[in-house]
Formats: sequence, C-alpha cells, structure tokens
Amino acid sequence: MSDNPKKTLIFCYGTLKQDFANHFLMQDLISHNDCDFIGAYVTNNNLPLVIGPYGVPFLLNLPGSSRHRVRGELYSVSDSGLRRLDELEGITLGHYERLPITLTPKNGGDSAVVEAEAYYAHRSFAEEMWRKSGEEGYDAYTVELGMNYVRKDLRPKDRSLRDEIALFVHRID
Repeated sequence: MSDNPKKTLIFCYGTLKQDFANHFLMQDLISHNDCDFIGAYVTNNNLPLVIGPYGVPFLLNLPGSSRHRVRGELYSVSDSGLRRLDELEGITLGHYERLPITLTPKNGGDSAVVEAEAYYAHRSFAEEMWRKSGEEGYDAYTVELGMNYVRKDLRPKDRSLRDEIALFVHRID
C-alpha cells in the first residue's frame, strides 16, 4: 500500500462545513486519515448558491449568473473518503454532480489559484432552481440558513429528494 494515496481537493460550501449538520462525516474522515482540512477558500468565479427543499444548499454550475463568489472550506480527501462523500451527496441518484472548480484562499494572502472539485446541483434541475430562487443567491451558507436544514433521517420517506426538487421548482408561491 502506498504511503501517499491519491487525494482529491474538495470544496465544501454547505452542510459539510464546520459547525453544520453533515460535518460529522468530515470529522469521521479526518479521524481515519481519509481527509485533511486545508483552509477557507472562495470561488474564483461568481456562482449561484441557492437553498432548495428541506433547506438543502445547492451550488449551481452557472458561472457569471450570480454576483457572488461563494465562500467555503477546502479539504484533501482520499479515494475511500470520496466514495463516502459521493454517497452522501447522492451522485448516483442525480442530486449532485462532482465537477471542477477554481478557488483562491479566502484570506487573500496566497493568491494562487487552486483547482479542486465541488458538488454542484445536478444539471437536470440547476437552471430551474436558479429561476425559482428569483436569480438571487448567497455568498455563503450561513448558520441562519442552516437552521432550515432538515436531515435526511427526518424527511418524509415516501418521496425522494429528486421528487421534492421537482415539486419545489414547479410550486407557485
């Protein structure tokens, strides 16, 4: 076994961040040497960050659509850790897709651009989600926004998140 297994840089902007509902997974990965915290970063491009059903945050792969660069945390994750993150993010269910993203350190001290990956809302509903949000997004997933998050185990079992997203984007308020 290699002493330096391959690691992927992952940008976390929502519930995986420190002090949020799903950070327990990052802590577990860190405790098993499957993940390292790198620091606070911000997206190079302006990207929409919106809130969907159950208070779930979604980064939308619609560069330039928003006026915000999104703040978050950068982690270095092993392949086995990445499999666990992909499962949580519902990659095979079409909730999110893991795609490239460019970042810079939040403190601006080291202005080098970092290439990483992020979990974006699946392309099949991203534009509808942006329209539903009134084409207004956030620059960060905050504690206040996180208060509306409903954990998976507390959601109704009779509908999938994809079903809820479809209802959410087509609901007339």
